[in-house]
Amino acid sequence: MKQFKDLDFMGQFIDKYRYMHNLWEVKNPLYRNKQARKASLEKLLQFVKMQVPNADIEFVERKIDSLGSTYRKELNKIQASMRSGAAAENVYVPSLWYYTRMRFLEDQMEVRESLSTLPSSLPSTYPSTPAEASEDEPGPFILEEVEEPSWSQEDLSQDEALECGTQEEA
Repeated sequence: MKQFKDLDFMGQFIDKYRYMHNLWEVKNPLYRNKQARKASLEKLLQFVKMQVPNADIEFVERKIDSLGSTYRKELNKIQASMRSGAAAENVYVPSLWYYTRMRFLEDQMEVRESLSTLPSSLPSTYPSTPAEASEDEPGPFILEEVEEPSWSQEDLSQDEALECGTQEEA
């Protein structure tokens, strides 16, 4: 919607969003209160309707998600360039015009600790690849060889013999 692309309007939208802490601040006591969140979204909707008359709550939520997602991408680029050991003059500079306006979200983007799905008592002696495994030390990648049955013509019916013959030709 082109009406929402007006920079002044978007700046005002971001400012109003910033002051509605229950929409973005996870530790806010009203963050998990559905009625309080809906009331805040309704206020934002009334503001948005001045510019986009047919907007609804879902439209406002999508705009908030879009702004936050784009901000997070820019923040991740900055952090990745700083982790890479780049010199100060080579650190990524955000090109997003509203990046500084959205900095209030920065402390809300905590990196979650990853959880391993592996059991903590895995033996470290397992080979990591089948090539490292040997027949003397069977590991999880060594499969026992299974003898394939050999069939004679007498064991097969005529239909089965024809099927086998056509499969072998193919």
